[in-house]
Amino acid sequence: MTTIAFIGLGIMGSPMAVHLAKAGHDVVGYNRSPEKTAPLVGAGGRAAESVADAVSGAEVIAVMVPDSPDVRDVLTGEHGAFAAGRPGALIIDFSSIRPDVTVELAEQAAARGFRLIDAPVSGGEAGAINAALSIMVGGTADDFAAAEPILQVVGTTIVHVGPNGSGQTVKAANQLIVAANIQVLAEAVVFLEAYGVDTAAALEVLGGGLAGSRVLDQKGEKMLTRSFDPGFRIELHHKDLGIVTSAAREAGVVIPVGAILAQLMASAKAVGDGGLDHSALLRGVERLSGR
Repeated sequence: MTTIAFIGLGIMGSPMAVHLAKAGHDVVGYNRSPEKTAPLVGAGGRAAESVADAVSGAEVIAVMVPDSPDVRDVLTGEHGAFAAGRPGALIIDFSSIRPDVTVELAEQAAARGFRLIDAPVSGGEAGAINAALSIMVGGTADDFAAAEPILQVVGTTIVHVGPNGSGQTVKAANQLIVAANIQVLAEAVVFLEAYGVDTAAALEVLGGGLAGSRVLDQKGEKMLTRSFDPGFRIELHHKDLGIVTSAAREAGVVIPVGAILAQLMASAKAVGDGGLDHSALLRGVERLSGR
């Protein structure tokens, strides 16, 4: 049994923390909205009243919060993990943030006697609930080995991709690919509906061919039924595409499709769809088509 502080119990973090508690670990969770600790407590975990309370004595500190400033606050805040955590603790940052921020935080962690890996995940809410996430890990080989038993509880594809920051870079590429898949699926659905095709049947046959994808499997039904309860919010994907376009510019890499996707995602957020699932990019295609 490992004592794990889990900071951030939202759509992704809550089921991940629950899996760790059910696996026998002593999990202490903290969330800014206290009611979100209920599933963890129901699974045998404990609720903390602050980050400092959660990390005190924890051997592993897991973080799953929305953006770079949030991770900074959790780790470097006046009552954050660096101030209140046990030296030597392993910090697993499951958040999706800027690679350069991860490198900076890893250096600060090492200077304070902590170990930090970046371990962003892919698979959305379904992957978190089913403990079937894909996890791309940046950090030292030793720290990856120490974290692997924890990661295996919440994921099925777990790969060490390089030093600190590498996990975030791979996650940025993942978000670029996923956004492209969602956008073209949305365009295909609107195209099919315009011709009166049995769209459910069409997606079934498309899914059996080269056009098949996990995006089609997980997001096709949401588009057909216009059920956009968030598994992964547009506002978060908007943030991630900002990371992609910024990092690509710094590297001198041209990503024209990525730039268009970033604008389409920004448009969806601007018209008030930011809280919807990213499959709601369909609504943008409908607006552009006058439908």
